[in-house]
Amino acid sequence: MIVLKTARELALMREACRISAGALRVAGEAVRPGISTWEIDKIAYEYIKKQGAEPNFLNLYGFPATACISINDEVIHGIPSKKRILREGDIVSIDLGAKINGFNGDNAATFACGKISDEAQRLIDATKESLYEAIKVAVVGNKIGDIASTVQNYCETRGYSVVREYTGHGVGKELHEDPSVPNYGKAGRGVRLVAGMTLAIEPMINLGTAAIKVLPDGWTVKTRDSKLSAHFEHTIAITPGGPVILTQE
Repeated sequence: MIVLKTARELALMREACRISAGALRVAGEAVRPGISTWEIDKIAYEYIKKQGAEPNFLNLYGFPATACISINDEVIHGIPSKKRILREGDIVSIDLGAKINGFNGDNAATFACGKISDEAQRLIDATKESLYEAIKVAVVGNKIGDIASTVQNYCETRGYSVVREYTGHGVGKELHEDPSVPNYGKAGRGVRLVAGMTLAIEPMINLGTAAIKVLPDGWTVKTRDSKLSAHFEHTIAITPGGPVILTQE
């Protein structure tokens, strides 16, 4: 069931999203050679708590941390660890969110650790731009397929592949709500967008093939060909005046 938000609910949700955006910012600013992913996770946790919110990933479905921190060929759901030390040239995807006043925010981005390759930078840029292109078509009257096909076409025409097994989603009182928001599909198909919908759009784009695998830890998702992957996400609201990005400070 898709839950539409009232103006009052959107105002409450905006605060959760603002805190989520701030936590992602400080986590991204901490990315540097020599730091552990555990230390980055701690920075995000402390920021969220200081804002009076709760880290909504922590213990969700049993996930043991505030943030999913995925390095290089890890697509999503990387578990922070004191043993995972960032190195020059890594690309680091951080996905996290916060909950306050009964509502959730959710966002992600991929960050460069020091100087990265041109190939890695192009992947990051394309993934990020595909998100913003998808947000442009998230307007009343369009359909989920318009969002999905925009991401797919943008990335595939540039030689990248789109992860199929994981999607974006609705966000609200629950972190994961209906509808699913795939990053591939046909324009004009799927659920029609109406005012009051709040969606997390999150392209997960691979440098090589779309094939993935889940590691024995039950969480970490990697590319099967060990090539790089990037991930960006915003929580947005569908409004009569067009899409509004909620995960901005």
